[in-house]
Amino acid sequence: MKAAVTAVLGPTNTGKTHLAVERMCAHSSGIMGFPLRLLAREVYDRVVKLKGADSVALVTGEEKIVPPNARWHLCTVESMPEHDAAFVALDEAQLGTDAERGHVFTDRLLRRRGREETMILGSEALRPMIRTLVPDAEIIVRPRFSKLTYAGAKKISRLPKRSAIVAFSAEEVYAVAEMLRRLRGGAAVVMGALSPRTRNAQVAMFQAGEVDYLVATDAIGMGLNMDVAHVAFAGLSKFDGRRSRRLTVAEMAQIAGRAGRHQRDGTFGGVTEEGPGAFLPEEVFAIEEHRFPRIEQLYWRNGEPDYASIDALIASLERRPEPGVLLAAPQSTDLAVLKRLADEPWVRERARSPAMVKRLWAACGLPDFRKLGLDPHTRFVSRVFGYLSEGRGVVPNQWFADEVTRLDTIAGDVETIAGRIAAIRSWAYIAQRADWLADPAAGAERTQAIEERLSDGLHASLTQRFVDKRTTALIRQIGADASLLPVVIGAEGEVLVEDHAIGRLDGFRFTVDPQARATDRRLLLAAAERHLSGERRRRGEALVAAEDAALGIEGDALLWNGHRVAQLLPGPSLARPQLRLDRDLDCLAKPLREAVAARLARWLAAMLDRHVPALVALAEAARDPQATPSLRVVAGELEAAGGLVPRLAIYEPVDALTADERKRLRRIGITIGTLDLFDPRLLKPAAARWRQTLLGVRGRGAVLPREGATVLPRGGLGAQLATGFRPLAAQAVRVDLVERIARSAHDARQGRKPFAPDPALATSMGIAPATFERLMAELGFRTVPAREDAPPAWVWRGRRPPRRAERPAPSPTGAFAALAAWSGHG
Repeated sequence: MKAAVTAVLGPTNTGKTHLAVERMCAHSSGIMGFPLRLLAREVYDRVVKLKGADSVALVTGEEKIVPPNARWHLCTVESMPEHDAAFVALDEAQLGTDAERGHVFTDRLLRRRGREETMILGSEALRPMIRTLVPDAEIIVRPRFSKLTYAGAKKISRLPKRSAIVAFSAEEVYAVAEMLRRLRGGAAVVMGALSPRTRNAQVAMFQAGEVDYLVATDAIGMGLNMDVAHVAFAGLSKFDGRRSRRLTVAEMAQIAGRAGRHQRDGTFGGVTEEGPGAFLPEEVFAIEEHRFPRIEQLYWRNGEPDYASIDALIASLERRPEPGVLLAAPQSTDLAVLKRLADEPWVRERARSPAMVKRLWAACGLPDFRKLGLDPHTRFVSRVFGYLSEGRGVVPNQWFADEVTRLDTIAGDVETIAGRIAAIRSWAYIAQRADWLADPAAGAERTQAIEERLSDGLHASLTQRFVDKRTTALIRQIGADASLLPVVIGAEGEVLVEDHAIGRLDGFRFTVDPQARATDRRLLLAAAERHLSGERRRRGEALVAAEDAALGIEGDALLWNGHRVAQLLPGPSLARPQLRLDRDLDCLAKPLREAVAARLARWLAAMLDRHVPALVALAEAARDPQATPSLRVVAGELEAAGGLVPRLAIYEPVDALTADERKRLRRIGITIGTLDLFDPRLLKPAAARWRQTLLGVRGRGAVLPREGATVLPRGGLGAQLATGFRPLAAQAVRVDLVERIARSAHDARQGRKPFAPDPALATSMGIAPATFERLMAELGFRTVPAREDAPPAWVWRGRRPPRRAERPAPSPTGAFAALAAWSGHG
């Protein structure tokens, strides 16, 4: 008995898919092919409820759920298995007119048959093709259950609830969804590139009434069942992969037909009344009356290619059909990739056997999920085939693992996460090939887990971006009057409105939650400014009364309880920096702001007096009109350099100091050493940090060495004179230790007689012999010949005044101070 072939034709909302599912479940086994992975998954879930998960399989390019005893298979058209089944159905068969995939639908229409029954589902426009290509098929026309009516053009702000707005690019989808979020509280987003998990989560929000609007691409026209009352077209043009063109009337009808459900009527329309985005009267008439141009031709490509060689494969794929209703399919991506690889000598060298040619063609079938374009996609396929044709013939585990691990993160915006989902689909496709990985089951499990995590992350990102439930609820509750918002400040500075966080108050700075944008941000800022003024005033008063322990400094910033409140700027001198309040304190009243500035100035002065008193005293001495020019120059240079200056840099004014002036410097805390002038207190950790802070304000800060260091490797961290370490030979020695050794050496010598200094002091400090020798030479000693069994002897040769060319130039700041001091105007 010959198996029955039935063609069920008609517009959308006719229950064709539902009828096919019922017929399949009445048979002992069945296979259904769908145009979209999303649709295959939707029907799979429905059949699982009827037959149980152990009996139902889902087969797509990126996902396979095939129980051992599976009898009913729900698949994408490309993934329909070749095994025998009692029932076979092909959904949306009119897609044989698609330039990229049409030949696959045509092949299934011609070659796939059920043992007992075959069902072809499609538009009524497909009737001529069924009559010609499947003449024995019984044609059943299913009328639409409900009426579809044109409702005219409506602005997005005036669309009725339960509307789906259809756009034809991701950018346009996002723009429309953002507009709906601002105007109507949010929208769910559905695109063909979404994973089933993300799509289902988004649709669930729409179906549950959490949002009243859905923004989608034309993917919703392929049988995805949603409770939509009105379909609005954001435009009537799309890019089909080759060019931008106006939708055909059949495509318009396919999408518009999603409006209405079962026997509930639906409407459709546009969002513009004129221009290219507006419907023409004849298009409206055709859609309402379901009258579309008949399909006269379908695309075809040889479904049984020749694998004898690469050239034979290409020739068989480019073979033209017999004259009639079948057209040769345009060159699709897989064939274009094959031709590119065929030009590579190494590919031809490896693809000599039919089995390897077949493997090459399978690799070329890897879809370009990421839409990279032909050249990048070809390089990716080339690398995959390279692994499949060498060694063990599998993709290396390390490469696979590295690439999928790189994608296993939900950080980033909607576009970034969507891009990762597209990328993981390529690796899921590889994992679903039975012999492309050493352990395909583990690879499939890993890619599925990552896709699910990315899908959950994408759903969360879509919801956060396009469904601001928090702000939407508030706007609905209070309208646009921000003064009605009940603002509460949490213990950690979080600003709450009815337990919804709208931002943070850190110190005096209010930061709006980054998830709130555009008009919502303005609303929240207005609310915050109204309700936070009192809290800021309270904080300002607390700052004025703060204990010293609550204040601190980090870099050039003054902190209060860890929050930045002011900044240090260069002042008249190093020890007298300016203090500027942070702009966040502009919110305070002028008297309170001045009180805060005075409190911070008192704290700063107290800290400088406690930690760097010498710098404060040096600043006063450099400007003392009663002091001699020599003292003013020395004090000015010392203060400008942060209390540490090489003696050679100011040799003449130091030698010109009187005994009383030297005593004054010692009272200030300055040690006039053999090599350096310095305040040893500045070498202590706290004082050193303050010193570097003051120098850093003027752009001359340095990295401090580790605390407690006495000797450092030369060139190491902090091993420089600016931090208090004098480089000598291969080491840098702290300047106070250099002076201690100098005094020990001078105490040990007797005039200019040779003597042997005790090396124990230097050794206890960790000073190497070479460093010690260099230091003694710097101090004015020289070695003299000694007996072999005697320790090295040194003799004082005296320190001559350096010539002017030998003396280092003073710092620019110090030079200015010296000039002012010598001129009597310091």
